[in-house]
Amino acid sequence: MRIEAIVFDMDGVLIDAKDWHYRALNRALELFGYTIDRAEHLSTFDGLPTRRKLELLSEDRGLPRGLHGFLSELKQIYTIDQVHADCRPLFVHEYALSNLKSRGYRLALASNSVRRSVELMMEKSGLAGYFDVMLSNEDIVRPKPSPDIYLRACELVGVEPSRALVVEDNVNGIRAAEAAGCPVLVVRSVEEVELSRLVEAVRRAEERAA
Repeated sequence: MRIEAIVFDMDGVLIDAKDWHYRALNRALELFGYTIDRAEHLSTFDGLPTRRKLELLSEDRGLPRGLHGFLSELKQIYTIDQVHADCRPLFVHEYALSNLKSRGYRLALASNSVRRSVELMMEKSGLAGYFDVMLSNEDIVRPKPSPDIYLRACELVGVEPSRALVVEDNVNGIRAAEAAGCPVLVVRSVEEVELSRLVEAVRRAEERAA
């Protein structure tokens, strides 16, 4: 069985933005006396959309739900400021995606971030033009760890999930990809997303399915 598509998560995979989201949300929460410490962020909140993070804070720590909309907007403003300041192209990613594209792979992006963040980060990083499909959490009803975004990405690029390698870095995204039936390459940093590692992951996935 041949892998025909590669689907990338964004934050922590193609964009080193985990800390940007963490700092932006805390900056908004601190106005009302709330914070998420780093251990909580890594163990519970990493990879979840902002609306789910706020819901967890309401359930566990009494954050008023009436603040969710305002906090989401403020967090988005702070995140966009950070993107404009720090988001830059990485040659290793441009090289990998251009090579994969030339080899005939269909490429998709599937992010739990909002569409505005996805489009801006892909534009600032110089990667938008490589993707056949770019999905945000606004394009599906249930975000990761639900498999919906990966199933939708596969549908849009026209491949079965078993033929789409997913590149992920956190537990919620990994759960989503596995539930969708996709083989998964787990990376620990954006630096690990380079051509030789991706090609090797494709080879292993094809061997396991043979």
